Amino acid sequence: MNRGILPELPVSAVLPALGEALAGRNSAVLVAPPGAGKTTLVPLALLDAPWLGEGRIVLLEPRRLAARAAARRMAELLGEEPGGTVGFAMRMENRTSARTKILVVTEGVLSRMILDDPELPGVSAVIFDEFHERSLDGDFGLALALDVQGALRPDLRLLVMSATLDGARVAKLLAGAPVIESAGRAYPVDIRYDERPAGVAIEDAMAKAVRSALAIEQGSVLAFLPGQREIERTAERLEGNVAADTDIVPLYGQLDTRAQDAAIKPAPPGRRKIVLATSIAETSITIDGVRVVIDSGLSRLPRYEPASGLTRLETVRVSKASADQRAGRAGRTQPGVAIRLWRAEQTAALPAFTPPEMLEADLSGMLLDCAAFGVADPSSLSFLDSPPVPALNEARVLLKALHAIDDAGRLTEVGAEMRKLALPVRLAHMVAEAARIGQAQEAATLAVLLTERGLGGDSADLERRLIRFRTEKSPRASAARQLAARLAKPSPSRGGSARTLSGAQRARRGGVADGMPEPPPPPNPAAGAPPPQGGG
Repeated sequence: MNRGILPELPVSAVLPALGEALAGRNSAVLVAPPGAGKTTLVPLALLDAPWLGEGRIVLLEPRRLAARAAARRMAELLGEEPGGTVGFAMRMENRTSARTKILVVTEGVLSRMILDDPELPGVSAVIFDEFHERSLDGDFGLALALDVQGALRPDLRLLVMSATLDGARVAKLLAGAPVIESAGRAYPVDIRYDERPAGVAIEDAMAKAVRSALAIEQGSVLAFLPGQREIERTAERLEGNVAADTDIVPLYGQLDTRAQDAAIKPAPPGRRKIVLATSIAETSITIDGVRVVIDSGLSRLPRYEPASGLTRLETVRVSKASADQRAGRAGRTQPGVAIRLWRAEQTAALPAFTPPEMLEADLSGMLLDCAAFGVADPSSLSFLDSPPVPALNEARVLLKALHAIDDAGRLTEVGAEMRKLALPVRLAHMVAEAARIGQAQEAATLAVLLTERGLGGDSADLERRLIRFRTEKSPRASAARQLAARLAKPSPSRGGSARTLSGAQRARRGGVADGMPEPPPPPNPAAGAPPPQGGG
């Protein structure tokens, strides 16, 4: 690869040190602030590494938008389109080919790749980007990759990258891996505070702050709101109340690909843009032209309720790390301004970091995957934060009730069928059971509708959403119907033991019982694990 095509960004200065670290060790940690260029420049630079050989680099991104954007930017730097040297694979979308050397995936896809073939054939390196977000899929993927590296693939390179993370703690998890730190961009960001008065709705305060910023500042505006409803209400309040040369665009996880891509493109010459976004815009993407960030200080996070077995979204105060990430968006390409809709002294009271999803989530899906991997007790894997014992116990009770695991924690035939579906446990069981009575398509359609928020509208009436979804013409709806058809397609059961596990692994784990169903064959990566329940 011609290194001369790579732009000079802050991370460029540490690329030689990173290359040396991975030449001598199989793991490293890179800490680089937003805008340093780590997401796109590091994978491209590693294409020249002798240890890469004929293998691929797999780059993990926490959200589909970030995965697409990273792949497209790297392909652009190479003068290509995605699907050539650089490709991406995620739920409902796949742009790869035999030429692909850098494969960008969402985090759940890696876990399925490892579970389907723990030796990860054809993969030379796995890069965990934006690891500070600490999603359940990200933590679990790293734990599985470390297990594979230790038992089967000592040559597999693992690189953890983050903007706001305790690098030393991660390095300890990676057996004392070297920590390389990069400087950030030099563009200053002026932090201002504009407290939202008590009793004033967040959309009213945000619309007022946006109008004020447009009147006194240059450039486009990125406004952070907790969710889709607040974005829509803020947009309503701004329509007709901003200049004719200003576009109002939403950005959240449930938008189709075309709308998301439009939101992150720079405004046309002579126009300004107001991007109303969830936390999806905190990391991994740059919206050119944005020099004003307005932060509501709120985020919507998933909270699992064991009593109901449901995960709900809860609106909470952002962490200090998230607030810093958001403010940093204003200084990505030029000096900027960040306006926070709270009092300055309240910043000190914010939690330092967003809690790891591992500590708040339903762990039944992870436990099912562990059983498929031959691990009855997930705590035997290397996690940065161990799975909470009460949550694991709840997950075991559920999986036993669904006949997905036996009393020893081993995968059953029912569990193997459920795991093939890449759905949350309860929905996977629903589809598997429906298939036995010839109703697989109906159940699969419902499952996709429930895991892809916004399809068929936002009505609380599921039947109404289902009717609308079946006739919806958007590219996202079409892809979702194709996914439902794949999930409903019957697949033959496979008996025998977990042949992809080595004898050494089985011995170290205390044995994998004969007769345990074999993990399913590698799925289309685009049909990987469902997205997180948050804003992504």
